[in-house]
Amino acid sequence: MNKTFNNLIIFNGYPLAVVVAVSMHVALILTLVLLQGRNNAEALELVQPTVVKALFIDENPQVRNERIIEQRRIQRAEEQRQAEQAQRRAQEEAARREAEAEAERQRRAEEQRQAAIREREALDRQQAEQARQQQERELREAEQRRQRELAEAERRQREAEAERARQQAAAEAAAAEAARNEFELVQSATGLIQQLVQDHWSRPPSARNGMRAVIQIRMLPTGELLDATITQSSGDPAFDRSAENAVYRAAPFSELQDLPINVFNNNFRSLSLIFEPQDLLN
Repeated sequence: MNKTFNNLIIFNGYPLAVVVAVSMHVALILTLVLLQGRNNAEALELVQPTVVKALFIDENPQVRNERIIEQRRIQRAEEQRQAEQAQRRAQEEAARREAEAEAERQRRAEEQRQAAIREREALDRQQAEQARQQQERELREAEQRRQRELAEAERRQREAEAERARQQAAAEAAAAEAARNEFELVQSATGLIQQLVQDHWSRPPSARNGMRAVIQIRMLPTGELLDATITQSSGDPAFDRSAENAVYRAAPFSELQDLPINVFNNNFRSLSLIFEPQDLLN
């Protein structure tokens, strides 16, 4: 349609106003001719035609074409501007939607992060509570073990004390028994030595009451006599010599071989014999 309109505008190089004016004149002339034919009896009267004023502006076709080209360029520019605006609006809308989507993603990510933080905090609290409970259990178990160990240590100590007391009592009893046995052995061996020496002692005629001679003898575990020494004289050489001879005649004391070595060492390795006229005492 625009092409047809443009062809009318540029028809034969004349403007539309001239074409319209010519067309109107032709139509008026045809009307008059028709009216004249109908009224033959009437005299043809000349009618002053209506003067139609038309302004004829002669326009250069090149300028008109340039104006049309400029209008088209402006139209295309406007269309391009509108398209760019539409594209920009579409881009802005897309950017807005992308921003909203990004904001939504960030919001969801933040919610997820906060949820993860809350979950981690809850897990940390749970682990801390479990660790606290475990520590309390360990402390209770440690205290129970300590109490059991103390009770066991006290029981062992009581048992050890009881065992020491029992052992001490047994040792004391054994020592007492050993001492009693040793005493009996010593008394028996001493009595035997005294009896043997007394059986071999011949009192001299010069012996008087109140005389006292002490002879120390040293012997071997076999009962053999090593020596006899007068440690205290009676004042009478004959009395002293008779006592010394009695010891040598009574030796060896073979009965001492049956004594435990400790008993012999403690009591008979060195022995003092007392000679008095009324009796022989150790």
